[in-house]
Amino acid sequence: MTEVLEGLRRRARATPRRLVLVEGEDERVVRAAAALAAGALAQVALCGPPERVRTMARSAGVSLERVELLDPADRGEIARTDAALRAARGDRLDAGARERAAADPLFQAAARVRAGAADCMVAGAVRTSAEVVRSALWLIGLASGVQRLSSFFLMVVPAREGRPERGLVFADCAVAPDPDAPQLAEIGVMAADRFARLTGVAPRTAFLSFSTLGSASHARVDKVREAVALARASRPDLAIEGEMQADAALGGRTLERRWAGEMMLEFQGHLPPWADGHDVMCALIQRLGPEGAGGRWLEMCGAGLQSLDMPSRIWVAREVERLRSPAALF
Repeated sequence: MTEVLEGLRRRARATPRRLVLVEGEDERVVRAAAALAAGALAQVALCGPPERVRTMARSAGVSLERVELLDPADRGEIARTDAALRAARGDRLDAGARERAAADPLFQAAARVRAGAADCMVAGAVRTSAEVVRSALWLIGLASGVQRLSSFFLMVVPAREGRPERGLVFADCAVAPDPDAPQLAEIGVMAADRFARLTGVAPRTAFLSFSTLGSASHARVDKVREAVALARASRPDLAIEGEMQADAALGGRTLERRWAGEMMLEFQGHLPPWADGHDVMCALIQRLGPEGAGGRWLEMCGAGLQSLDMPSRIWVAREVERLRSPAALF
């Protein structure tokens, strides 16, 4: 366990929040629920047919003694979700679609967060990202002042060559494929704030491009430069640099030699939206040495919601536990 992730666990344990895990019929999620409850990291509720979930827990050799089981067929759960859907969607949802959604554990969990009956939810082991995002947008919504849903990944790079362990945040990695300049500025500012809250370290933010401080000209470079200007104007308290290439932003010494007057940037970036550059960057960092990686966090839903990305679904029991800890912080 890294210092960054262990710090999140300590903070979560100090104020255990009410967490709903949606996919209670998946053995990996059942194991995660048991581990979270045993570690006192959360007040865990698990959605799924109770007898089926208990049978699975016995087969897996784990105890759900401290886990609340939520039956999706419970009339109270269905009624609460139906009422939430009526209030949020109105006539945009016909009776049949509303009935199906009201019986869906994913929407039931979102309705609990909406009503204040839960603090956060984690889903995506089985359900698609689109389904998770839809439930969040319909029933939880965006935080006040936020214009667009976005996401970020937290990476932890181990100590090496005399340098301490460090965290990196990348945004947007999943939701907004090609944001315009104002959206990009908002995403960068939110990522900086989340980095500070997760790590307790003052963020230094780089807006990434294939150009570094005027080394190239292109419409996409112009968009990043505009986003940098907007971000600086909206948040003069943040250390924001760009546009710059990823190697310059992450290289530290290289940047310091080439642009002696600039701040040495080490651990935050906004990834370019073309050619799947965000996935390439995250994959490279994951494979080149991080001790931990968490994501994707859906930003900002007004309350806690996290969606497992595709690689994380392979290690759901581990990833759900990791994702749960910072969920309590938002």
